[in-house]
Amino acid sequence: MGDFSKRFYTIKKDREFRYLYKKGECCVSYGFICYFRATNKRRNRCGIVTGKKIGNAVKRNRSRRVIREAFRLFDHELAEVTGKRFDLIFVARDKTAAMKSTQILGTMRAKLRPLLLQKAGENGGDNKTQP
Repeated sequence: MGDFSKRFYTIKKDREFRYLYKKGECCVSYGFICYFRATNKRRNRCGIVTGKKIGNAVKRNRSRRVIREAFRLFDHELAEVTGKRFDLIFVARDKTAAMKSTQILGTMRAKLRPLLLQKAGENGGDNKTQP
């Protein structure tokens, strides 16, 4: 546990956000909207978007914090299951600030994980069961 590496890598450039909005696949849930696409990078990357419709700065920051913590836990689970890496953008919704990170994590496990596993299988993930 003495690992001082970054919690996760972020997507910061506007053109990367626009590329994922245009070419990525979408997963809509109660707490967030997620755009994702498989990548050749070494690690999963995450970008979080909170618009002014969510509320004041306190609510927007809480939404980002909740999504960030849920993704930190989800990233480790995803790395264990698939061999592929993904770029993900989470767009917070107005209900996100009222939710807990465990609820967001449960939503990621229920809705997003099957889609990512399916994409990893299509794009040549670890298919050790096939001869």
